[in-house]
Amino acid sequence: MPGSMTIGHTDTLVMLGHDDAARLSSLLAGLSALAASGHLSTEQLAVLGGGEAPDRAALATWSRTLADHLRDHL
Repeated sequence: MPGSMTIGHTDTLVMLGHDDAARLSSLLAGLSALAASGHLSTEQLAVLGGGEAPDRAALATWSRTLADHLRDHL
């Protein structure tokens, strides 16, 4: 039956308060703008990437997409 089983990785539900979600959305939008504009150095990107610098464009797109998703669901 369609929809009767979900196969995939299951994580614990994470909940944020409204104010925290709004703040995180703003922070991610700012990160996206900084990454896209080149105002973050390679070293700073590496710190954000856990030691390995992520692709600048991919980070900008990911953070903007997540910021928009959070904002749209407030």
